[in-house]
Order: sequence, then structure tokens, then C-alpha cells
Amino acid sequence: MSISFSHCVRTAGLVGAFIMTPYLGIHADVVSAATIKAELAFAPNVPPPIKRTEPATVIVNLTSDEWTGPLSDDNNYEFWGFNKHTPGPMIRVMVGDTVEIRMKNDKNSKESHNIDFHAITGPGGGASLLNSEPGQESGGRFKMIIPGIFMYHCATASPSIPEHVANGMYGTIVVEPAGGLKPVEREYQITQSEFYTKEGAAKGETLEFSYEAGLDERPSHVVYNGHATSMVKNPLKAKAGETVRIFFTNVGPNFVDSFQLLEQPFDRVYTEGSLTTKPAENVKVTKVPTGGAVMVEFKVKTAGTYTLVDPVGKRKDLGAFGLLKVD
Repeated sequence: MSISFSHCVRTAGLVGAFIMTPYLGIHADVVSAATIKAELAFAPNVPPPIKRTEPATVIVNLTSDEWTGPLSDDNNYEFWGFNKHTPGPMIRVMVGDTVEIRMKNDKNSKESHNIDFHAITGPGGGASLLNSEPGQESGGRFKMIIPGIFMYHCATASPSIPEHVANGMYGTIVVEPAGGLKPVEREYQITQSEFYTKEGAAKGETLEFSYEAGLDERPSHVVYNGHATSMVKNPLKAKAGETVRIFFTNVGPNFVDSFQLLEQPFDRVYTEGSLTTKPAENVKVTKVPTGGAVMVEFKVKTAGTYTLVDPVGKRKDLGAFGLLKVD
């Protein structure tokens, strides 16, 4: 489902009506053998690698929350998000798993919220089962049938889908092939997103969302992992000779991303989040569409400080910039 301002604002009413219809592809009797609780992780960390070969029923507990928190070193922002984080927690499962989502909307929320999983095949990505008013809980079971790296996001049409996304309601779900991915020494997740705020706020003031800036595609911030300096003050870490794997998601809601490691090419790039196609090799810059993802792997050969960046225009200056410290 597209989440760009230019598309979604025009179609918000239609999409809202569509996702509220019954989700016929999901049934209460969908279940796998073993039942386990998902180990979630917040960026830049990732959940433990999949080592199972048999499907399981995986319980995922999520909340939707609205809170004030830091967007930059100078200003706070009124976030909407999952599990009181932007981005929300990464979910890591396997093809064949039954994922049981339990979603609770905080009683102090002002808005209704739900979740559209790009990993789910069927109308609305499960959103119609997961719609929750403030203080309410919802849930559904979903069979994972396609491996890949996918975005999830709130798809409530009131006030609009792009406003829920622009305020921080998104995360990443990784659906691994049976038996999991090939082991590497380091794994991280990065989510790039844009924030659109009203002009004129002084240092120390809480920034407010600007619908008009979103329509005009004029972000005040383009950030990694929900904060303008998240990966500068807290760089990723590795040791020389290790292979680093990064799950990178571009949630937009407007821009296509260019993801670059300045110091060396990526050894392998799994374009557009596909884990079933042969990766591209020796790629210097890779394009990540809005609402899409990529998995990159590279072996760091020498010690030093490496730079991860979106090199387009002034996005680096707006926050799309991070460091990897290699010992």
C-alpha cells in the first residue's frame, strides 16, 4: 500500500472504507504447532536470528501510543508510535509461522490506530482486524507465506494514513526462509523517515506536525531511527574482519532513499527486501523506494569510522546520517 502524501491524501476515504471490510483471508483456526513469544528489539538492535526449521505460532504484543519525546538535540515532538518507540520494534519470524498479533491502543491516546503489515497477503494487510479505539485491544492470526523484509505501519484513515505514518507509526518485520539467514557477526536495523513540522519553533519548544509541509514535501527532519543524531551519538560498532548485516527500511512517507556506505561498496545488496532473489554485488549506492526495504551485507576490512548516509541534496544535514565505529 502506497503511503505517500500526494497519493494517500487523495484516496484516504477510499482506503479507509476498504480496510474496514471483513478480512476474509484470515481465520481463527490458523495455527502452527509450537507457541512462542516473539523477542522484539528496538533500533538499531535486532531480535535474535532464526535458528528454527519448523514453523511456530509466534505471539507478538504491540501497543499504540502517543507521547512527547526528542526528535533532535534541540526540540521534542508529539510522536505517535508502537510500543512507545519510533520506529516500533522489529519483528523477526520465519516462513510458515503463524503470527498472532495482540494490539492495545493506550487509554490516553486521542486517535484510533491499527496496523497494516506489508508481509501479510490480503486486503489491508490485516488492518481491519487490528483497529483499536483508545483503551481497546484487538488481535488476529496471520500466516507468513512470503519471505522478505517488510514495513508495517498504521493505516487508520482518520485524520489520514500519511499523518499516522509521518508522526512515527511504523516498524519492520523480517520473514526469514526456513532455517533462517546465513549467520554473520553483526546485525543492525536502520529506519529512515521524514518529519514535517510547523516553522518558527524556538530551541526547546515542542514541534508540531504540519500537514501543508507534508503535501509540499518540505521535511524539517530526515532521520535515522527516529532522531536526528541517533547514530552519531551512538554509532554502530564492529571489529575489523567482521561481516555486518543491516536491515534498512525507508518508510517515507514521501522520498525515495539513496543508501550509501561512504568508505566501501556493499558486498551484497538484497534489493527491495527480497530474500529469494540473488543479491547484487559490489554496490556503492542502493535505492530504497518509499515503503520498501533492503538488506545489505559488507565485511569491514580496516579499523576506523565509517559513514552511512542518504547523499541526496541536504538530507544528510537534516539527519539522514550515521556512523559505524570499527575497532
